[in-house]
Amino acid sequence: MRLGIRCRSLVAPMLAAGLAAGALTVTGASPAGAAGSFLGGLHRISTVASTVPGNGDVNPYGTAVVESSVGRLHRGDVLVSNFNNVKNLQGTGTTIVEVAPGGRVRPFARIDANHLPGSCPGGIGPTTALAVLPGGWVVVGSLPTTDGTPATAKAGCLLVLDSRGHVRETLAGHGINGPWDMTAASFGDTTDLFVTNVLNGTVAAGGRTVHRGTVLRITLNRCGDDPPTWVDTRVIGSGFPERTDPAALVVGPTGVGLGRHGTLYVADTAANRITVIPDSLHRDRSAGIGRVISKGGHLNGPLGLAISPREDVLTVNADDGNIVETTPHGDQIAWRQLDSSGTPPGAGALFGLAVSLNQNAVYFVDDATNQLDKLR
Repeated sequence: MRLGIRCRSLVAPMLAAGLAAGALTVTGASPAGAAGSFLGGLHRISTVASTVPGNGDVNPYGTAVVESSVGRLHRGDVLVSNFNNVKNLQGTGTTIVEVAPGGRVRPFARIDANHLPGSCPGGIGPTTALAVLPGGWVVVGSLPTTDGTPATAKAGCLLVLDSRGHVRETLAGHGINGPWDMTAASFGDTTDLFVTNVLNGTVAAGGRTVHRGTVLRITLNRCGDDPPTWVDTRVIGSGFPERTDPAALVVGPTGVGLGRHGTLYVADTAANRITVIPDSLHRDRSAGIGRVISKGGHLNGPLGLAISPREDVLTVNADDGNIVETTPHGDQIAWRQLDSSGTPPGAGALFGLAVSLNQNAVYFVDDATNQLDKLR
């Protein structure tokens, strides 16, 4: 892991200027605008493409929309990370695929654990933590196992890939321990990654729930054509319930999304609730689990999370295959079923979630069918 800064860091003044001038770019979030519920205007579910690459990796997890064309990345395409290998062993996948809106699928990266530029404890297992940064840098979390079971799960790392799918850097340690999901905010050459972590004491607990899940803010600085370098790590959320699970590998804080005024929304999966961490861009200490804005109701094990064009929170359920729209005040104003396969219907099928660039659709991965689907 690189600890030095080759360019002068402008983190504080750049973020401050961005907030004051309204110039802050939030990866994965969209501006407000639509009246009424966002989901109320979406009626059709269609399959975009299979997410299974040539090596047979399955279990699509992360979903990120490409905002700018650079290298092998094309604006409007969707990157999808695969968590399992061809034998369906969790935490052993090695690939990221790029899916065009019309259905064309191309391999973006096949990551070799034996040829990494730095440390990644345990190896490779791409999770839902996936983001595309300015300059075409792609960051993906790795929570690896050797045999698909919680007993062999290791801390992993964040992998930084260039726009052609080559791993150029690894970020490990400094609180990274089972990176499970992620969102990012960028201004200029500075990016803040917001990463949930689910392996703090979970393996040792042997299936018992421990309240040690965290949210990290990891600040990176980009200098020219070099990979973004680590600047700072802060624990801004802590005490989230997490546990190992024979079917899901691990259950803990999952989706994160950044709303207005630096409010970070967290899908607290094990507690079946959505919490908010205020002032996430600037706080220098943990807010604990933050403030609970919605619990129960139509929430049923919320996993993936995205912010709608009207700043509502979209979450997909682990236990019934539904998507739920919740206002910043906690009102659940819309919901519908996205997946009905499995027993019970939709169980464990939905993870990655992303709003399309034109803000009139939602992309989501279906683990039960190994597909990228769209609700529009």
